[in-house]
Amino acid sequence: MTSNPSSLPARIARPAQPRFTWHHFTMLFGSTPRGARLARHLAGERLDTWGVPYGSDAHDALTLIVAELSANAVSHGLVPGRDFRLRLSAEDTTVRVEVTDTRGERLPALTKPSAADQEGGRGLLLVAALADNWGWFPRTDSPGKTVWASLDVRPL
Repeated sequence: MTSNPSSLPARIARPAQPRFTWHHFTMLFGSTPRGARLARHLAGERLDTWGVPYGSDAHDALTLIVAELSANAVSHGLVPGRDFRLRLSAEDTTVRVEVTDTRGERLPALTKPSAADQEGGRGLLLVAALADNWGWFPRTDSPGKTVWASLDVRPL
């Protein structure tokens, strides 16, 4: 046995490097279905640029999280004439999605739909199933709330 570190396998000798340095994206979108679609589309492009490629499980999960939180902001957080904000951040191996709306009295809650054929009510259940963590907090700068979710996207 030798004490020469160069004889160790490369995967043991080197510490794991973070996947992301630090990335950040923020944009306001109109509180309309079109705004929610645009948020999902731009988030998908941004994630691909950051190294979470199209078609990967992480990319699909994150764009679905953006779609659900944006749709909720449009459906449940709508105040006419007010936009919602999408914020994406990536640090180390975690991507965080935040969607902020201007309706503070309608708080997110995990509830199962009352009927199997009910069209709505599953968005946060999907977010909770896909994300490693999720939650919400009230806005400090104006009325409203931010709903967030995070996902670890470690390379295999």
